[in-house]
Amino acid sequence: MSQFLVGNYRPGTTLLHRIPAGPKLGLLALFSLATVLVPGMWPALGFLAAAIGLAAWVRMPLRSTVRALRPLLLVIVLATAFQVWQRGWPTAIHVVAGLLAVVIAALVFTASTSIDSMLDAITRGLGPFRRIGVNPERVALAFSLMIRAIPGVLEIAHETRAAAKARGLERNPRALLTPMVIRTVAHAYETGAALQARGIAD
Repeated sequence: MSQFLVGNYRPGTTLLHRIPAGPKLGLLALFSLATVLVPGMWPALGFLAAAIGLAAWVRMPLRSTVRALRPLLLVIVLATAFQVWQRGWPTAIHVVAGLLAVVIAALVFTASTSIDSMLDAITRGLGPFRRIGVNPERVALAFSLMIRAIPGVLEIAHETRAAAKARGLERNPRALLTPMVIRTVAHAYETGAALQARGIAD
């Protein structure tokens, strides 16, 4: 599951790589908002084309990008069917194209922004909230742990499925879910224990 793109920073010299993480995150938010507020099928397709162009600009691998989008397949199918049934094809294309555009743009953000830059941006952005009790460093740490945990959880799911398939139990929900939950909880416990040992967590 190393092809999963969340947190998979790809160094480069493009303008997107040089934009600081804070402004880049703001641009991502504006882009996402525009996909929702601008009506119509053709603008949504334009946003999708723009997101794909950005992905090509930062040289995101096509195969890995497609694999990262694969979990959205069921959501896309259900959303398309529902929108076609309720409002017709133009609205369905607007919704699905907008969703894909936002997801691809988010992948471009993670591919062109290092984890350290993201954490620094979060810490700076939350700085003014210290006076009301917010600890920016702890929030940044939680964000970092979440980003780094996603590939690990996906790897656990992949290994659990492979083990169940080897025993002929790939269609048995208990054989899939029970080992996965136990290993995921154990991983979380080990992470918490390591943080406690270093005096980082209470």
